[in-house]
Amino acid sequence: MMTEVKTSLRAVLKRLKLSGMVPTLPDRAAYATKASLGPLDFLELALQDEIDRRETKNLSNRLDRAGFEEAHTFEDFDWDAPVTFDRDRVRDLFNLGFLERTEDVLFLGPVGVGKTFLACALGHGACRAGKKVLFLRSDELLKRIHQSRADNSTEKVLRSLLAPDLLIIDDFGLRRLSAQQSSDFYEVIIERHRRASTIVTSNRAIEEWIPLFDDPILAQSALDRLAHNAYQIVMEGDSYRSRQRPGMATSPPPRKGKR
Repeated sequence: MMTEVKTSLRAVLKRLKLSGMVPTLPDRAAYATKASLGPLDFLELALQDEIDRRETKNLSNRLDRAGFEEAHTFEDFDWDAPVTFDRDRVRDLFNLGFLERTEDVLFLGPVGVGKTFLACALGHGACRAGKKVLFLRSDELLKRIHQSRADNSTEKVLRSLLAPDLLIIDDFGLRRLSAQQSSDFYEVIIERHRRASTIVTSNRAIEEWIPLFDDPILAQSALDRLAHNAYQIVMEGDSYRSRQRPGMATSPPPRKGKR
């Protein structure tokens, strides 16, 4: 018969901020009796349950705050896809040493080859490693800064972009930047340089970025810092997204009518 947690014990656990242990305690107590565990072994087992519960909850919170549009992981990527890139280097990135060295990563290539997938998978791995991650499309990042000027919250927004251990900027270079956008992007890159890692995905080669900026001097300064300290992963091949779509049935050719 399952042992019920006494009200007095619940109160003690609550005071110690250990109320999360209550649901699993009866099962663990039954297991301890069956396995003839001593009191210290039982205590270790119960506390390990609480550690696991908190780590799971914290990971879920980090993933929620990261803002990933989809839950991509290393295990889900199609490594046999007909896409050309340095697989060994990318696999090495998943060891996350670049985060400790505050290095950056650029995923460059045409639409649909898996740039965003791998960037998000790295972000997911960073979350699992206890790191703070933020994912934003390039246009959304610039929009946040622009809108912050309406309520004088620019400093707060910039702090939120500088705080994460890893900032992922997706789809940079879809359109030319205004003077203010050029300045804003420059400030984010400069402030994060050698303080925290940044991943940028883009359909454009790095040499095509400078004309996107209103001020070529700002562009050169930002890109010198970003590219100098970055792993550049160039990807080429068929669209990854098209290979993820369910196959479509092919209609049979029309039958010829009788004359």
